[in-house]
Amino acid sequence: MRKSHPIRRVVLATAATVSGVVLLLTLKPASDPASASAAGAAPQQTAAAQESPQGGAQAAGSGTVTGAAARTQYGAVQVRLTVSNGRITAAEAVQAPKGGTSDQKTALAVPKLNQAAVAAQSARIDSVSGATYTSNGYRQSLQSALDKMKAAGSSPASPVAPSSSAAAQAGSRTLTGEAAQSPYGPVQVRITVTDGKITAAEAVQAPKGGTSDQKTALAVPKLNQAAVAAQSARIDSVSGATYTSNGYRQSLQSALDQAGG
Repeated sequence: MRKSHPIRRVVLATAATVSGVVLLLTLKPASDPASASAAGAAPQQTAAAQESPQGGAQAAGSGTVTGAAARTQYGAVQVRLTVSNGRITAAEAVQAPKGGTSDQKTALAVPKLNQAAVAAQSARIDSVSGATYTSNGYRQSLQSALDKMKAAGSSPASPVAPSSSAAAQAGSRTLTGEAAQSPYGPVQVRITVTDGKITAAEAVQAPKGGTSDQKTALAVPKLNQAAVAAQSARIDSVSGATYTSNGYRQSLQSALDQAGG
């Protein structure tokens, strides 16, 4: 048969085509869409597994929590707590009644309620005389904040009982001075001492009734601040409340004597 015979050309062309198809089948990757999809999904799952929930690195039982606002006859009361390792370290009223006589009652009651919340580590605190509605609203909002703490897995710690041991002296103590008598009524001061430093002061008794209510509301917050600032009973009298100021200093000194300072 001649090289240029038509049948020879057809046979050669057919053989070449078959060889090409065989070569392509040999070189095709031995994978399928399902296996490729699985391979691509694995790194994504790994990355997702490495991510930690937001805030997961925070220490348990630390931060701030705000209770629901409690409605009272004179306005809303809302309490915010600062918590450290499950213990209430500070309390404040972010909302409280204001306007008219409410300003005086709020100024008188809220600092006492704040201190009571920290001391009690619960909402079982007494009402402040003359501010019953504010006190009730404060307790409601405080309990709401405590419930949020519990839901988050952090229960308030038990209050630290006063002790004369060196360990207690290095921690936090609450000391109440003897009541000092004044022409308008007794004055009695309670202080909180932490690591040998006065961190809070309050008058658990003060003159009341008539004009004494106004003078007490004006003087006591200033005297409380002065006691913490001075870290002693050497504080100035508040103008217009000389008797109350004198009684405050006497009871404050009595509390400091108990603290050994």
